[in-house]
Parts: sequence; structure tokens; C-alpha cells
Amino acid sequence: MNEQVRNLVPNPIWKNFADLNAVPRPSKQEARVIAFMQEFGKKLNLETYTDEVGNVIIKKPATSGMENRQTVVLQSHLDMVHQKNAETVFDFQTQGIDMYVDGDWVRARGTTLGADNGLGVATIMAVLESTDLPHPTIEALFTIDEETGMTGAMNLQGGVLTGDILLNLDTEEDDEIDIGCAGGLDVTAQAVYNSEPTPEHSLAFKLIVRGLQGGHSGMDIHKGLGNANKIINRLLFGGFDNFGLQIASIVGGSLRNAIPRESVAHFVIAQLYDGAFQLDIQEIIDDIKTEFATTEPQLEIELVPAELPETVMDVAAQEAVLRAIYAAHNGVYRMSADMPDLVETSNNIAKVTIENGQLSIQCLTRSSVETSKYDLANALKSAFELAGCEVLFSGSYPGWKPKPESDIVQLLAKTYTDLFGSKPRVVACHAGLECGILGKNYPKMDMVSFGPTILGAHSPDERASITSVQKFWKLFCTVLENIPERK
Repeated sequence: MNEQVRNLVPNPIWKNFADLNAVPRPSKQEARVIAFMQEFGKKLNLETYTDEVGNVIIKKPATSGMENRQTVVLQSHLDMVHQKNAETVFDFQTQGIDMYVDGDWVRARGTTLGADNGLGVATIMAVLESTDLPHPTIEALFTIDEETGMTGAMNLQGGVLTGDILLNLDTEEDDEIDIGCAGGLDVTAQAVYNSEPTPEHSLAFKLIVRGLQGGHSGMDIHKGLGNANKIINRLLFGGFDNFGLQIASIVGGSLRNAIPRESVAHFVIAQLYDGAFQLDIQEIIDDIKTEFATTEPQLEIELVPAELPETVMDVAAQEAVLRAIYAAHNGVYRMSADMPDLVETSNNIAKVTIENGQLSIQCLTRSSVETSKYDLANALKSAFELAGCEVLFSGSYPGWKPKPESDIVQLLAKTYTDLFGSKPRVVACHAGLECGILGKNYPKMDMVSFGPTILGAHSPDERASITSVQKFWKLFCTVLENIPERK
């Protein structure tokens, strides 16, 4: 079915997207896609350069008559989020993404699609190989590790680029022009706990939470979607509080920037509580399903018998961590006072792992205001430290301050209105775009972000609109053709 995708219109984007999606490209493991981009640039006889961290820069001269226009940096990131449904058999390390067309949407079978940010990469590739598309001098910047640390953008040195304007192609609504974004901070709680032998006369169970939508922990955080780690903690807390439930292990969530869709816990209870416990936990399950009936209609919570574990978590450590996760904020923390409907600060309790005497809780805290980001991070730190955890802050990156009156924003907005007869939404987003980081070393570069409509990013429900890509390509080509002359 990838061949069907390859033949979609606009063909220059879709064929490059199909080629790109044949290359495994998880964050922090981009060697194969870096080599792919190097070969692409060299085959076109274009100046191709890879910096010390792995960012690939390909430069293309202006087309005839546009030599005096401002130089444009086209920027997208090479890595993609790797998520799959539990029942999907797929190896992201060796397999290309299996795509198919579903009406107006391109989807992947049981995995993330990689449209974030693969469609941006494919668009830039289309410009680099074009022979009839008018454009100024192009500096194509393909960054690495955007999804799990912004490593590429953070380590791009000043002076590598000479562009006046940067077009970031990593926005996911085709009627939006993004002019600002949130910064982020990784918050990690860790602890070593004591295990004790499983009490005699115990019954073992496995509790499974699945079927949640998941999604982007920035762009989707305001939707009230279920967080598998918070849901399973609520159930375990109830079982512990009422029946002395003892945990053997918990494994929930995967990536910091993905709202966790699944979590699994193994635990034991005393045999004498079996009937009462199952009635009680079923009541809690029913309550949770009722609460999430609208936002999470596919939510499944299953309790099944399991093999008796040899050890369980120390009761004191268990109580502390269950209370800490319950207390830790998840979701929207504060809305922006300056921009309507913009989430200012949020947190995603992304991954919880408790097994073999080791405890780890990974969060991603986002905010467009640095002081608010650290306010929430310190609130999380306090909750986890009260549970005896060591809490680390890492991977901090800045937000991108909006400049609504900038020349490129005005050009893009006017072009959109002229082409489509309506005004675009000029917004800031709660996702982490690389513009704020790149702006630290290139403070005079005029930046804006836009792209085609992509829904469900960071989840196996990710999908890209075919007609939206056509609309985006028209806007993108027109903007390139109308870049002003150098000042």
C-alpha cells in the first residue's frame, strides 16, 4: 500500500515521504536517516554538510532571477516517535512504516505514521530536487532528536547558517500560523526500594489499562484524555487502602512526549479478601469508565488472575509512591493570561516503572513561561521527594516568544488570505518547537512555523490529511516565490 501513498498528489511530497518512511528513524538512533539524507543531497550535487551532533545541512542556490531575495532556512526534524498498539507485531529498528490510504487520510497499520515531522522533511526534499519551482537561496536544516531532547537544535552552532528567514514545517493544523511555543523540562523521580517475600495465602492478579487515545503531550494535553499511569494508580490506591493490596510490578507508558495509553500492574491480595476486593475494584472501574465515556470510549480495564510473584514491594515504599503519584499534577496546570485558549503550563506523567527493586517516574513539564515551568516542576519534585525519591531536572529548553508583527508572519498571513479567502489563525502552541532554541544562536533570524493537518501525533492513530497536504504545498510554494529582496 505504500505505493498507493507514493502516487498521491502532490507527488513530490508523497514520494519523498514514502522513501523516508522506509528508513527506521527513532530518536537518538538516527544514523540510518542521517546517511539517507547525506546520500540524497550528494546525489543532487548540492553542498551537503553534517555537523558534530548529526544535523544535516543541504544548501541549494536560488533559481534564476531570485538571487537577490533573502536566504531562507527550511527546517524539520529527522526523528519520529515510535509507538504501536500492544497487539501490533512490528520492529521499529528494522521495518519501514506500513502506510495505507483511508479516504482523505494516510495512516499506518498499528503504529505511528511519522508524518510528524516526516511530511516537513519530505517537503524540503521536494524543494531541493525541484527543477521548476522558483525559490531564493535555500539552506535546508534537518535536525536530530527533536522528540526526546531537542539535541540537534541545542547543539547547532552559530555561524553555520546564513539565512534571514526560517520556515519551520512542524505545525499540525493547516489553518494555523505558529509564532510561539512552550519550553520544556524533564522531571525524573528515582528510588531503590526493598522487596519482601510474598505473604502466604495470597492471590495474584494482573491489572491492565489499555485502549486510551494517547497523543501528543503538548498539543493534546488540554483535551482531558485519560492517562494510563494516573488511572492504574487510582485503582491500585483503592485496592491498597481498602484491602492491603501489595504491588509486585508496574510498567506504564513509554515516551515523555506521548500521553500514556497503556499500563500493566502485577499485585497480590490476601485470599480472604478475594470476593470483596473484586466487587470493590469493579465499582472503581465502572466509575472511571463512566467519567471517561465521552473522551475515551475505547478504554479497557481488565483484571485477570496471574502467577504468584516471589516478592512484592515493601509496604511503606509502596504507600509513599502511590500517594506521590496520586498527588503529582498531570494535565493543564495554568492557561495563558495573554493568549486566549493557549495552555501556558502542563505536565505529563509519562512513564512509571516499578520492578526488581527499582522505581522510576518520568514526566515532561511544559510552559511558555520559564518561572511557571519551574513552579510546576518544583511542585512535582516536592511530591516525589516526600515519597523518598531522588528527583532530577534535565533537558530544559526555552520557549519561543511570539513576534506577531514580523515580516515573515505578515507575508505568510497575507498569502494565506489571498489564496484561500479567509484569515489564518495566528497562534502560539503548547508543543515544543525548535525555533526558540535555534533563536538563541540566530537571534536576528525571522521565524515562523506552519504545516499540513496531522491528527493523533505520537500515537498509533496518527494520520495526515491528503487534501490538507495539497493546500499546504500551494501555500508553501507561493510563499517561497514571494520572499522579499535582501534589505
